[in-house]
Amino acid sequence: MATLHPTPVVFRWDLDKTYLRSEFDSFRDLVKIPFEKPEDKVTVPGVVTLIRQLRRVARQQGREVRVFFISASPPQIAKAIKEKLALDGTEYDGITFKNQLQHIMRGRFRNLREQVGYKLTVLLRQRNEFPDNAREVLFGDDWESDPIIYSLYADLLAGRLAAGDLPNILQRIGVDPELIDEAQVLARKLRPVAAVERIYIHLERLSPPKVFEPFGPRLVPAFDYFQSAACLYQDQHLDVDGVVDVAHSVMLEGQLSARNLANSLADICRRGYLHQRVREVLEWELMQRGVLPGSRQRRFLQRLQAWVRRHSRRTAFSPRPMPPHQGEIDYLQLVQHWQQRVTTDTSVPT
Repeated sequence: MATLHPTPVVFRWDLDKTYLRSEFDSFRDLVKIPFEKPEDKVTVPGVVTLIRQLRRVARQQGREVRVFFISASPPQIAKAIKEKLALDGTEYDGITFKNQLQHIMRGRFRNLREQVGYKLTVLLRQRNEFPDNAREVLFGDDWESDPIIYSLYADLLAGRLAAGDLPNILQRIGVDPELIDEAQVLARKLRPVAAVERIYIHLERLSPPKVFEPFGPRLVPAFDYFQSAACLYQDQHLDVDGVVDVAHSVMLEGQLSARNLANSLADICRRGYLHQRVREVLEWELMQRGVLPGSRQRRFLQRLQAWVRRHSRRTAFSPRPMPPHQGEIDYLQLVQHWQQRVTTDTSVPT
């Protein structure tokens, strides 16, 4: 029996629009969701493969690994969601649904769309169920407020943000007072540890990556799960086989070409989230395996082969995490900026 790695890893996923392409932008959408069949629900290209590969690699490393989902959908659809996850072959350790019916019965219709208080309290509450030394990687999207929610959670957990600062921030966002009190109580129970390694935001709405710069380098805006896979390889959560498998899935499910994939890799590198050397290694592997064909790629392959021959006596390359060097976030200013963006861009709800 293999000895477990001293640092367990927890992958936490927003379910709606990060795993599933859910539609719940209106009350009509919410009513329709429980009647959808599991086979009618569509996953984001590459996500099923990515979760499977993350589990495989963690287990190969001898690490305890857990996968949790948080959904803003009502518990009435739990059966259909679980059947969909089973159809996909997605292993998970827990899933939380939002009790929308309770808000309707209490006349709190604004809370149907408000996610910050709900998701933040779920994250804080679940943390007590994890080993103290567990590392976390969080996955969300740009549809709602996942960047703010995850960043608040990460900084509360790391001790960068005090529990006493929460009420002012959450009041500014418009969180329900009961959830503000609950979040503050839960935050005070945290044992400070910089446990959140990365926050991946899937750009489902194709938001400009520049708008996420105030969140710092810990947060990675990614246009597809191939970009996320490349960064996860860099941080040693995936191996080359895992990245290649995700690349195949993204191309097949997202109907992307080899050129699209090459441009995607170049983009995440250009934006500073992927080291140039990591990009070169991944391009090499993808071309060797026929994922990136074409004359331009073959010329690059020839140049890369020559480079490898010149450096063949050096120590073999192994990816290493790029420390995000996360600075302090002024959340009051950030929330104000986010709300101003909402008023000027109606495509981004709170």
